[in-house]
Amino acid sequence: MKYYLIAGEASGDLHASNLMRELKKRDAEADFRCWGGDLMEAQGATLVKHYHELAFMGFLEVLMNIRTILRNMKFCHRDILSYKPDVLILVDYPGFNLRIARYAFEQGIRVFYYISPQVWAWKKSRVFKIKKYVERMYVILPFEEEFYNKYDYEVDFVGHPLLDAISTKDNEQTSSFRENAGLDERPIVAVLPGSRKQEIRKMLPVMLQMSELFPDHQFVIAAAPSLPEHIYANAIGSKNVKVVYGMMHDLLRNATAAMVTSGTATLETALFGVPEVVCYKGAYISYLIARRLIDIKYISLVNLIMDREVVKELIQADFNQKNLKEELSRILSDEAFRSKMLNDLDELSKKLGGAGASETVARLMYQRLLNNE
Repeated sequence: MKYYLIAGEASGDLHASNLMRELKKRDAEADFRCWGGDLMEAQGATLVKHYHELAFMGFLEVLMNIRTILRNMKFCHRDILSYKPDVLILVDYPGFNLRIARYAFEQGIRVFYYISPQVWAWKKSRVFKIKKYVERMYVILPFEEEFYNKYDYEVDFVGHPLLDAISTKDNEQTSSFRENAGLDERPIVAVLPGSRKQEIRKMLPVMLQMSELFPDHQFVIAAAPSLPEHIYANAIGSKNVKVVYGMMHDLLRNATAAMVTSGTATLETALFGVPEVVCYKGAYISYLIARRLIDIKYISLVNLIMDREVVKELIQADFNQKNLKEELSRILSDEAFRSKMLNDLDELSKKLGGAGASETVARLMYQRLLNNE
């Protein structure tokens, strides 16, 4: 069969690539064409556009790049029609993908959606578009199944694919990671500033101030492979901070604590059992607009899934040196606080179920395609 996949950021590239790997086990004739990244291309897909060209964050940036976005959509329309896939598989990235879903539906192309847009957070009216244009939705958060049921839309809860990517903690030796990364024996604080340039420019300088306030710890940045080294070098300056590429999981396996920009990485860090502080700061106008539109109590997946505050969220004005120092100090020095967070993170992992999301969603998709349901 012919599969056309669209993922618009790094996490989507990861999860889509794992899905492709599992589809190939079932479909020896599988042919993939995609918008995504290096991992999807490594699974044998013809890469049409890299997600580097698609990552626009925030209301203002979207408005500033609206012409590019519209050009991309028109090109995508033509490319889908030319390829004539048996199914279009959309992976998260809702602003773009929901519009493509409508177009594909109108052309008589089957549409599956893997990793639901966060319709439960804002613009709940999008559920009606999903019901109309998406044949089947495969969700990864336990509360999403109940949410869609309220709208009389049946979905499949497949578990979270991060559990596949992580494959639980293995027996990686701390010493080998430290040696490979050029680290000493001090406890490690992981710094995950996001994968977009604007995130890093706003977040990283404040995060790195902590390296001077906690000299008994070493701070290590998990760099986004897609970004040039000078982005990090400019923020680091003369500070004694290491940067690692392609070693985020190794870093988290060995970290004592973490500072994480809000996003999928907050959950990824939690599943490694690393106590964390969640940080976010965006353009002020975008923040004000988001506050009016978003209908959720928390911004981190950790707290949303647990439906209570497990990790501290420092958002916008609250994200500053004073508050970050206070929260990081609690994680590193307050044993009772740290122990409670670790217990909560263990409970979170159990809520998400075991590994196998990629295998499950591939099986369900392929079975549906074969049966032409």
